[in-house]
Amino acid sequence: MPDIHIHREHQLGLAKAREVAWQWAEEVEAKFDMACTVLEGETSDTVEFTRSGVKGTLIVAPDHFELDAKLGFLLGAFAKTIEAEIEKNLDGLLGKAAAAGKAAAKKKK
Repeated sequence: MPDIHIHREHQLGLAKAREVAWQWAEEVEAKFDMACTVLEGETSDTVEFTRSGVKGTLIVAPDHFELDAKLGFLLGAFAKTIEAEIEKNLDGLLGKAAAAGKAAAKKKK
């Protein structure tokens, strides 16, 4: 069972969700020294991330994100703090993408 499980619904579609996932991967690589690998699929992508004490995946689908992470012994004590930081980061990126989508839709009208 993962130490951290985060599920977020969205209405971005796969192309925009991929952009958010790439941005998320770049940020965690820089901020937390993670190594991220993106496995692109036809209907969803998987971002695998790892570093000492952390291993997990972020499933990127047209209508949701599903993050599961397993923390090592030392980081396990900080699971709630780490989870809150991931949620804040992911929610911020999703909020920006949704706002950008709404602004683009208004311009088309």
